[in-house]
Amino acid sequence: MTTSDYRIQGDTGEWEVVVGLEVHAQVTSNAKLFSGAATAFGAEPNTQVSLVDAAMPGMLPVPNRECIRQAVRTGMALDAKINRWSRFDRKNYFYADLPQGYQISQLYHPLVGEGAVEIALDEKDPDGATKTIGVERIHVEQDAGKLMHDQHPTRSYVDLNRSGVALMEIVSRPDLASPAEAGAYLRKLRSVLRYVGSCDGNMEEGSMRADVNVSVRRTGEPLGTRTETKNVNSVRFVMATVEFEARRQVELLEEGGQVVQETRLFDPDRGATRSMRSKEDAHDYRYFPDPDLLPLELDDAFLDECRASLPELPDTKRRRYEAAGVTPYNANVLTAEVETARWFDALLEAGAEPRAAANWVGSELFGALGRLGLGMEASPVSPRQAAELLGLVADGTLSGSLAKQVFEVMLETRQDAGAVVEERGLRQVTDTGAIEAAIAGIMATNAEKVADYRGGKDKLFGFFVGQTMKAMGGKANPGVVNELLKRALS
Repeated sequence: MTTSDYRIQGDTGEWEVVVGLEVHAQVTSNAKLFSGAATAFGAEPNTQVSLVDAAMPGMLPVPNRECIRQAVRTGMALDAKINRWSRFDRKNYFYADLPQGYQISQLYHPLVGEGAVEIALDEKDPDGATKTIGVERIHVEQDAGKLMHDQHPTRSYVDLNRSGVALMEIVSRPDLASPAEAGAYLRKLRSVLRYVGSCDGNMEEGSMRADVNVSVRRTGEPLGTRTETKNVNSVRFVMATVEFEARRQVELLEEGGQVVQETRLFDPDRGATRSMRSKEDAHDYRYFPDPDLLPLELDDAFLDECRASLPELPDTKRRRYEAAGVTPYNANVLTAEVETARWFDALLEAGAEPRAAANWVGSELFGALGRLGLGMEASPVSPRQAAELLGLVADGTLSGSLAKQVFEVMLETRQDAGAVVEERGLRQVTDTGAIEAAIAGIMATNAEKVADYRGGKDKLFGFFVGQTMKAMGGKANPGVVNELLKRALS
């Protein structure tokens, strides 16, 4: 079943699920959107707050060029319309972590217009059926601060370190139709942001989170009333939110109730959502143009600079790998994370054959890094060293099993493959005379098994291969062993 076949079966028939995501991505920038205060994660509370962030009287905001640049580059990567003229608005509401009493955002004239994200309906088959998810807009806004409830039994404290941090709000159209599609979209979007470098995508640190809009309807009926579950901070939780909320709404409607337009929160411990407050509409926030900020006007030179700085994006890179002989599945795995793709590109630049390199990275390297609890960027073996190791396999110096031994030593010592081979005497033996002598000895001590093999017990061939490799200390060329054994046993 593809993700598009997803339906919820109720007592009275099937229901379709309609999902839209509003992804809040923290812009990669050393300073905030309208001030020079730092944005580093993990700082002591209220140590990264300027007078602008704290809304001191008379302090005026000044847009950070780098934040605007990163948002424009993101729009270009999503093939979206870049609006040369955009404007900031004030979104008015009161909350303890919002010093100004309003948030500077963009409602009426966003920086980026319509774009698209293409997802694979089966992520294990990236060359199979795909679906295009519309992006309605990307607007730039400032983040609020953070309330801290665990510092005192009866008091809450306010940390303004995040106040004024630049966010891109990436609003999808309601084109997602299942938990799996929501997960695939979020993973693909995060991958693109990381390639572009406009957001690090660390949902655990809060630099990327999603508001999940869910409604249900009968096939062919108009859109139903939606709920919005705020600040969901992992792909798994987004998928769980869609699943729970859709089933909750179906059950409610089939019992004769009505879905209330409201804001909800996801409880990861229960795997469920709960009501937080009634859902506000735009007019509730009394939006109006920010009088302290001039409209943004982008010229050709700025747009050309943004476009020229874009890297090769995941889909283009995946197609390049496939054209070089990498299987579609491996190409998809290698391009999912930008760190992996950069490492693999360096491996190819060092001279590795693409197909063999992809197979080795997907099995040996990923396995070793998983065992060691390391990411690609912390690999003890460099792309250059890996290319040398694969080259020794390709030219017959090492067999597959010997290459595994060499690789384990490289992981431990960080030595080059050639040095390990020479130091430990792990070079593959192709001397037919030595192998024939070993075979002769094995046949002499296993005369009964030789007779059984010649009598039709073909499966004994594996026994003779194993004995020969053992006698040769695992260094014999397997192809030569097979050839000489067949000749001797026949």
